[in-house]
Amino acid sequence: MADTLLRTERSAASAAARRGAPAAPRRKGRFVPLLYVAPALVFYALFVIAPWLHSFWISFWNWNGIGTATWAGLSNYTAVFEEPALRAALTHAFGFIVFYTVVPVILGLILAAVTSAVPWRAMPVIRTIIFLPQILPLVAVGVVWKWIYGEDGPLNQMLRAVGLGSLARAWLGDFTYAFPAVGLIGTWVSTGLCFLLLLSGIGKIEPSLYEAARLDGCGRLREFWHITVPGLRKEIGVACNVTVISALAGFDVVYVMTGGGPGYSTMVPGVQVYQLVFTAGRVGTACALATVLSLITCAAMYGLNRLSRER
Repeated sequence: MADTLLRTERSAASAAARRGAPAAPRRKGRFVPLLYVAPALVFYALFVIAPWLHSFWISFWNWNGIGTATWAGLSNYTAVFEEPALRAALTHAFGFIVFYTVVPVILGLILAAVTSAVPWRAMPVIRTIIFLPQILPLVAVGVVWKWIYGEDGPLNQMLRAVGLGSLARAWLGDFTYAFPAVGLIGTWVSTGLCFLLLLSGIGKIEPSLYEAARLDGCGRLREFWHITVPGLRKEIGVACNVTVISALAGFDVVYVMTGGGPGYSTMVPGVQVYQLVFTAGRVGTACALATVLSLITCAAMYGLNRLSRER
């Protein structure tokens, strides 16, 4: 009996040892995956983090980029929130979120739901047409749309042709309509990306959920609201992250189409930073504006990621 107990204890101990044996190598190899990402981390640290820290340091100085810098303290940050032009740039960046994020995500949801419910043969062509603006160079997009919005451009010619000549105007030179005119370009560009992201997400939703909903008497709208939208939480989060960054960091389209004008009606932080550095010689203020914008972007990404997590 004692021998049997002894053998049982030994076998249990050896089994426990075998189970615990991989623990030491696992601890040793815990940092091995970091070796694979180390080159990217080094590159990111040298070309992103280090320049950002240098820009943050410059934001506390008054400097024209050439001469001697003088200590400014927090005066550059005060200017960001007190000067009307700089404050307007930040306000317009948030306004562009409506055109770059809110409207494209809603349109992308509707288009994805409709196209997934109707198996058209021309679906590849439709996807290509909708996504095409996303792959076009934004500078080229700005040039083409500036011509379309021109006083003698296709848009005004079409309005005059259908008897609505009273609505024709210099769209990009109008203080009232310049901002939404530029914002609609963001909607046109971003909708294709949102559409494809959400369409791929719909393909991952279990068809049995829709079948169960139909058996319970749910209509298309209730299926969309109670099954499709909750099932696309992660995809909507990704679409919002990408498009919000595009809205806050916008430069190409605004610079090519209006340069921030007329006045400051379409000014965004990207264009404002460029003008502060290369036109006004206020490098410290430009760095302060860029720092504030980067912090706002990080805060927005953090909030969106929290909202898009599965509960």
